[in-house]
Amino acid sequence: MTNLASSGFRQRLDDCIQCGLCLPACPTYDVFRTEMAAPRGRIALMRAAADARIGLDGAFRRHIEECLGCRSCETACPSGVRYGSLLEDAREAIEAGREKSRFERFVRWLALRQLLPHRGRLRTLAGLARFAQALGLAHLAAKSTFLPSWLRRPAALLPPSSGARTGREPAPAWGEKRGTVAFFRGCVQDAFLAGVNSATVRVLQRNGYEVHFPEGQSCCGAAALHLGEAPLARELARRNVRAFDAGGREVDDYDAVVTNAGGCGAALREYGELFAHGDEDSDGARLFARKVRDVSELLADDLRAPELPIAKRAVYVDSCHLRHGQRVVDQPRAVLGRIRDLQLVELERPDACCGSAGVYNLTQPEIADRVLDAKMDDIHRADAEVIVTTNPGCQLQIAQGVARAGSGAEVLHLMELLDRAYGP
Repeated sequence: MTNLASSGFRQRLDDCIQCGLCLPACPTYDVFRTEMAAPRGRIALMRAAADARIGLDGAFRRHIEECLGCRSCETACPSGVRYGSLLEDAREAIEAGREKSRFERFVRWLALRQLLPHRGRLRTLAGLARFAQALGLAHLAAKSTFLPSWLRRPAALLPPSSGARTGREPAPAWGEKRGTVAFFRGCVQDAFLAGVNSATVRVLQRNGYEVHFPEGQSCCGAAALHLGEAPLARELARRNVRAFDAGGREVDDYDAVVTNAGGCGAALREYGELFAHGDEDSDGARLFARKVRDVSELLADDLRAPELPIAKRAVYVDSCHLRHGQRVVDQPRAVLGRIRDLQLVELERPDACCGSAGVYNLTQPEIADRVLDAKMDDIHRADAEVIVTTNPGCQLQIAQGVARAGSGAEVLHLMELLDRAYGP
């Protein structure tokens, strides 16, 4: 359990100089226009809790839970406040100290421990969901006024199709070999957006990379962190670190650990911070984190140019955790710039969140919808035919916004569009 009264936590809070530059960057401040709905206000609440002037329930818990954790405030902050880590510590302290209903404990156990860490179970669930979708049951569930929101929301977010899954054997480089990489499959991406992973692997192969798929890898742990379940996130991180150091290879044998999901990448790159110095996996976690690269980073500087033109008007929707967490901003745009005849239009607010935010659109659907509406207004003004994303949560959330608006725009992951430009 995180101790909010610890000197380390208190010192990190004092890095905030209360300038307020984070307020215009904060999506919940846009919605509520109150101080407590912005990072500065939430840090003030954390400071009060650390000083034992307020408890961890009531208003404190509500305002912390209403934060998307998009980390746009980190990009705006002139003092370098690491708000994301402060938020995770606050959520861990809240969850460790509060009583949960039997139903909530069951849902968390089912989702976080029995589904997300197990790719086979998630794939089975995805198959059942697609069967329900084919029968029209998913649509009925999403529109139902009788079902609770926690059931309606996942039904509304289901993608229309999946695609072939990646195999287990290494995928060989095509043409001159440039290097060897290990691919992080993810959990939701692997089960519900498997076509994105397949497209990513083909693009890596076309660019001369031999792609390996370490067995035993699991969920990155981001969902657990979002819900204050830090011990579980640490357990999943330990499993992944060891998985990439198995099968006769070590993580240092790879040129990179490649991910195509902005949220996963941010979590993977911060594995070293989950373990105390002296923990048996701390050194391995830090080495693993240094190896993680988003696929756009790997390809941007030396991309083998695709040959087929795509004469469409496109917008790129930044993943918050890719832009603000990993600080990967220019590379996806550079990759898109190599696609012939593609007209890339910049959004008015490219740094604004779409409302997905890990599990936020499931736990705070009303606020998530208001954030999504603002994002869709920006996308609508761009008049795009193709909306490009780099994170599964964003892709599902934006696709829901497109369907709700009745737009004809196509929502694709960056690697899906690039794979299409390479042709068969």
